[in-house]
Amino acid sequence: MNALTTTTARAPARLFAHQFRSEQLIFWRSREAAVFVFLFPLLLFLLLGTVYDGSYHGHPLSEYLVGGLLGYGTANTAFGGLAITLVLRREQGVLKRVRSTPLPPAVYLAAAIASILAVFALQAFLIVALGRVVFDAALPARPFSLGAALAVGGLAFAALGTGVAALIRSAEGSSAVVNVIILPMTFLSGGFGPTRDYPRVLQAIAAVLPLKHLIDAVQGIYLDQEPVWEQGWALAIVLAWGLVGVAIAVRKFRWEPREG
Repeated sequence: MNALTTTTARAPARLFAHQFRSEQLIFWRSREAAVFVFLFPLLLFLLLGTVYDGSYHGHPLSEYLVGGLLGYGTANTAFGGLAITLVLRREQGVLKRVRSTPLPPAVYLAAAIASILAVFALQAFLIVALGRVVFDAALPARPFSLGAALAVGGLAFAALGTGVAALIRSAEGSSAVVNVIILPMTFLSGGFGPTRDYPRVLQAIAAVLPLKHLIDAVQGIYLDQEPVWEQGWALAIVLAWGLVGVAIAVRKFRWEPREG
């Protein structure tokens, strides 16, 4: 009986590992995903880094960009990449077919989320490495705090991506909807550069956005060498947005195509 219980307990773990590996293979074999989701934030960082010069709040702008692009990468990868993937698979009937297999839906979603977070982890590492090698930006003095903040952000934005995927009605409109959300949000939140000269109304809008609080937390840890617990309030707001995404996904997520 104990052996049977152990085997049953291990089955979801084996299924998760198998599906995670499959998700990774699918992602890296897709040129569109590799370019849009993985490479684009890195290319954008290199372009912006050659344009911005000087300092901001006593820090080189190259270091400010490291923090900002880490935030943008979170939104673009964990949120945008996951949302587009889920919508495309739903409309192509992939999710419907998954429901007819022995693979539990929760394990499938967990593997898809874990896979996109693994992609983001590699992307974040390369942004920091490029900042150091190309622009002589400092390495994080508190790498574990920075990693913890990015993990919170990645999970929250993945939850939001799942929720938004439930609201997008067509595969054709998925990229447009995602970019209409991500690009203005990143611009307002300081992902592409300082926002000190923005009008007050734009700063007020940014104050309610989850990416603004994630970037503030990342900048506090990376630039000011603060521990992660000093960014507790900002990360709590990010998590609250993630719970909104979970609530939407629970109520609205569909496995069958919306289109006839």
